[in-house]
Formats: sequence, C-alpha cells, structure tokens
Amino acid sequence: MRDLDLSALQGLARLAGHAVLEIYHAGFAVEEKSDHTPLTTADTRSNAIILAGLAQIFPDVPVLCEESANAPYAERQRYTRCFVVDPLDGTKEFIRKNGEFCVNIALVEHGAPVYGVIHAPVTDTLYAGGPGIPATRRVADGPAEPIRVAPPTPGQPLLVLASSSHPDPHLAAYLAGLPETRLLRRGSALKFCALAEGACHLYPRLGPTWEWDTAAGHALVLGAGGVMTAFDGTPFVYNKPELLNGPFLARSFTNCDCCPKLLHSGL
Repeated sequence: MRDLDLSALQGLARLAGHAVLEIYHAGFAVEEKSDHTPLTTADTRSNAIILAGLAQIFPDVPVLCEESANAPYAERQRYTRCFVVDPLDGTKEFIRKNGEFCVNIALVEHGAPVYGVIHAPVTDTLYAGGPGIPATRRVADGPAEPIRVAPPTPGQPLLVLASSSHPDPHLAAYLAGLPETRLLRRGSALKFCALAEGACHLYPRLGPTWEWDTAAGHALVLGAGGVMTAFDGTPFVYNKPELLNGPFLARSFTNCDCCPKLLHSGL
C-alpha cells in the first residue's frame, strides 16, 4: 500500500462526485439494468471518470466495479490487491433527489479493506481513511479534519442506522433483543460516514449488499476506530468468489455494557 499515492484517490472521487452533481441538477435519463435496478447517466459518467483515472494513475491494479464487467474468480483469486468501486452509491436516492448518494473507492489487499474514500456530492464532503490511516472529513476546499467513532453511553439509547431505500424485515426482530434503541435512516454508504464521524453507534445490515457498497465505508470505519465484522464475528472479506455480501455489523465499540446481546454473541 505504501507504494501507491492514495491521496490521488481523493481527487478522483471528488472529480467524479462533481460530475454526478452536474447531472443531478441538469436532469438525467434512467434505465433499468438486467437485475431490475436503476441506472442513470450519472452512474455511467462517474464510472468512466473513475476507471480512466485509475487506469492512468494505477495501471497495474485491477478494479472491481458495479458498472463494469468483472473478471471471473479464476482470475480474481490471483489478485493481491484491487480497487473496489461504486461510481454512484445510492442511485435510488439520486433519482428521488434526496441528496443521500455518494461515490465510493476502496483499496483492498489480500481480501481486507486498507483504504477508503467516499465523496458526498451534494455537500462536497470527502471522507477518507483506513486501518492505520486516521479517518478524516473535508468539506469543499477546507482542511481535512480528523473524525472518530463515538461509543454509546450506558443508560442512553443506542443510535442505530438503517437504510432509507432498502427495508429490512429482519431488522425489527434483531433490534427487539437489544437495549433501548433509536433508529436513524440514511441512504447509501453515507451510513458508514455517520458512524465514522460519531453520529451513531451501530449499523447492522441483514439484507444483501455488494462488495462495492461496503468496501470504502468499511475501511473508513476502521480508520475512525470502529469495528466491522460478519454477524458471527468473523472477518468481513472482499474479492470473494461471489461478490454478494452476507450480513454484517459495523459499530463504534468492541465491548460495552449497553449491548449485552452483542457481547454474548462474541462480537
């Protein structure tokens, strides 16, 4: 990782985010992909910018991307590092014009996220960080400010994140087994940003996601001092044979008295 100019990823994510915002304000066409999810001209424009930039700056590092054909696992299993990209995370939010969408770029090494960049176009806010790389937040051309997760206070409600556009029928049952909780809804990988900057404590995801939905946010949470694992406490890994993710828990704490169910499960 030290041989790569990771700061270049921040500029690339912001460049793509600005292109997304232009289309957001100017108007856009919406198509339906083969999996019945939406695709806009902002997805394709951001995708082109990021892939061209990565090819120029990091020509020897392969890319896994939502909007591109990915290599079969027989080839991917030889990757020691790769970028994992979502050129427009939160396309449904983009279409609804609620502002809760972002650009995600992550670097993964040996199946683990080592650096992530998330750009929120509407607020021109750039988040970056990874394990051993303290997480930061930068608004527009302002300074990069350090951010940190905030563990819950015993006796106070646990602030839990949920998706704005993807209802999870299992979430209510899961939360019923926890102490007092208060639900906050966010779109896209901005949920990881909220966790990393201390606005909430727990992000449980029981429904499906893809690797490009989570890799950058996962790295950011680690850089902010948080934890993210599979639901059984095992590492949450990337560049798997199947790029679809299983359930996960991202959280601002490892051990705390306010969440005995999590502790009992070994998390």
